[in-house]
Parts: sequence; structure tokens; C-alpha cells
Amino acid sequence: MEEKNLAIQNELSNEDIKNLIYTIRGEQVMLDSDVAMLYHYETKNVNKAVKRNIDRFPEEFCFQLTENEFQTLKFQIGTSKQNLEIKDKLRGGRRYLPYVFTEQGIAMLAGILKNDIAVKVSINIIKNFIEMRKFISLNGQVFERLTNMEYKLLEHDKKFDEVFNQLQLEDNIKQKIFFDGQIWDSYSLIIDIIKKANKKILIIDNYIDDSILKMLVKKKIHTEVVILTSEKSNIDTLDIKKFNKEYPLLKVAKTNKFHDRFIVIDNKEMYHLGASIKDLGKKCFGINKIEDMNIIEKIINL
Repeated sequence: MEEKNLAIQNELSNEDIKNLIYTIRGEQVMLDSDVAMLYHYETKNVNKAVKRNIDRFPEEFCFQLTENEFQTLKFQIGTSKQNLEIKDKLRGGRRYLPYVFTEQGIAMLAGILKNDIAVKVSINIIKNFIEMRKFISLNGQVFERLTNMEYKLLEHDKKFDEVFNQLQLEDNIKQKIFFDGQIWDSYSLIIDIIKKANKKILIIDNYIDDSILKMLVKKKIHTEVVILTSEKSNIDTLDIKKFNKEYPLLKVAKTNKFHDRFIVIDNKEMYHLGASIKDLGKKCFGINKIEDMNIIEKIINL
């Protein structure tokens, strides 16, 4: 991808180069992929050169972004750098979090690569770093306000997604019918119900087997699970012990008080299942959310 964009790279103006400079951890930096593009190198070769000379690149010269920093950077690229058309062409999917170079790192890298283009380009890049630093120093308060606004927008977007997903989940779970063969769909819905629990999950199913353990690994780590089942259930005590070592706490008790199947979440939400969890999707069945707290309390008290 980078080799195909050499013609575009040669046309980069000083303004374009400035658009490739970001402020992260209070430092002006440039992405490894952008540096490689300007130096006419592949990103992996630039990073290999750094690793071979790692003692020359302390953290103030080069550092790897965290996942949060990378997501914030992608947001900045998507909002404030839309006028640079080549950005989308150079931003493919990455298998690792990118590295970034400071002004000193750019200068050090040019000397290591020993490439005439790299030396010439590095001088131009550093000049733009200096200009950007002057510009930021003169407009520091404005940039700080914009950055704070971007962070707030990111937080609002995350909260909106959480609320939207929760509303979608509630709508889907209230009443649902599954037909013969909808094994994955019904399995996924049970997983969604399990993920909702913050403190406790009560599962009532007379014919439970070890397939429930594969679902319960999706629960929140400190959520307690109680399974009430009959003597006919096929779940091994050894499997329960092994499960508890990694995903505590699971308790299984035997009872003959129930005919139907229920899942109770945090003692306040209850779902009635028309089929045993081990048989999800094998025949037509329904899942209904029961919202009457009196009924939920009676089930719990049993």
C-alpha cells in the first residue's frame, strides 16, 4: 500500500506535513506509518531499524501508543484532518499499536536509515515541528479547549452506544420466539442475558449439562452463579471444581421443586425459557421476560 502512494507522497506540502503531526502525552509526534511514507520506506522496515538500535531511542524519542491513545488519535484524524485526502489511503488495518516519533526521534532515525531522501525529508519535517511548536505556543489555550471538547465527545459517544445497545437488548429479550435450527441465535441471547448480571445469576433447569459452563465464561468475573437442577442433570462435579478455579463462584444444588426453566439476574430480572438450555434451537420455543417483582420474589424464595 505504501509503495503505491509514492507519487502522492512526493507532492506533500509543508501544510500536509504539519497535518501529520499530533500532540500526544504533551509531545509533538508523528506516526511510524507517516514517517515511513515520507522517507520512502515500509513501516515494518522503519520499526525494524528502531529495534536494531533501540538504545538510541529512549521514550522521549519514540514510544508505542496505548489502545486508548490510538482510539483518540483515530478520532482526531477523522474530525480535524479530513482535508488531507491521502490519509484514508494510508490508514489500513493494523495488527499492532503504532509507534510515534518525536522531533528528536525523527532526527535520530534519519541518521540510522542512511538514505539521502530520509536526511533531506527529516530536515523539512523538523522545520515543520518547530513551526508547529511556535503555533501551539501562541494558541495553547484554544487547543486545550478543543482537546477537552474532543474527549467529551468521545465519552458522550461511548455512553450513547452503551444506552443504545442496552435498549436494543431489552427490546429483543422481552419476548422472543426461536424456531428449529436457530441454535446460534438462541445461544447468543442467553449469553446477552448472562452478561447483564453484575452480582448474581440464578439458573433453574432440570436438565442442565456442562454446555452451560461454556456460556458462563462470558459472565462478569465476580458474578456469583447458582444453578438449581434435578438429579437427572448431567453436569460433572469435577468440571464445576475446575470452572471455579478460573471463573468463581459457581454453586450447583439439586431440587425437585421446579418444572419450568428460569434465569434470574441480580434478583430483579427473570426470564422464562420454554426449552432447556442444553436444547436451545433444537425445537421451536420461546423466551419471555417476567417483570412482576412479586413473582420473581416467590421464585427466589423457593
